[in-house]
Amino acid sequence: MNPCSVAAPQPDIEGDGRWNSIHNRFLSDAKGKDADVIFIGDSVLQALEHTEVWNQWFAPLHCLNFSIHRDQTQNVLWRIKNGELDHVDPRVIVLHIGTNNIEHTPEQICEGILEIIHTVREKHPSVYIVLPSLLPRGQYPNKLREKNNKINELLREKVASMKKVEMVTIDKGFIQSDGTISHHDMHDYLVPTNAACRKAFEPVYDLLQQILTEGEPEKDLTPSE
Repeated sequence: MNPCSVAAPQPDIEGDGRWNSIHNRFLSDAKGKDADVIFIGDSVLQALEHTEVWNQWFAPLHCLNFSIHRDQTQNVLWRIKNGELDHVDPRVIVLHIGTNNIEHTPEQICEGILEIIHTVREKHPSVYIVLPSLLPRGQYPNKLREKNNKINELLREKVASMKKVEMVTIDKGFIQSDGTISHHDMHDYLVPTNAACRKAFEPVYDLLQQILTEGEPEKDLTPSE
């Protein structure tokens, strides 16, 4: 059994129950607000909500953000199966997850993401699913960076023929010519700074605008060069 594809809550390692409290807050938010777009995932999307970019670009699009620091694929799967998408009717869901599954293989993580997509599709058959690529991590080249690259490759291949599923490349420009990541782009070498969020998430914003204002974009199914 692939642990990345089996729904499980995040362990309460610290003992303060915060993860479950945040999940319950999301359940409340889902019932009280009409959202055209729901972001769901890990710390990369959670941090996005606290940037100027979110207030300027995404908040006006009627977005909710159901993202939790340290979440892995199985945690997001559990949250979706336990009601976070039950009382909403979004036109788009933005999913970013997988970088925290450090104990699992790229293949397992990709399967976990595909299971989330399948579960979302069961609840919302007509929703458009947007997948920002996993970002590089660590100041210097490392195995987790390589693994995120592999996950992106696998996922891009798997979703290429799926209807209403679009992978968006947001990981370009972080790695400098010497192989390092600057603290100006990622203070902690994991989560983008405000300026880097603007650069990384601009293609996501452009796609959301296109979907919400012009209808669904035609998918380019021609192989990339």
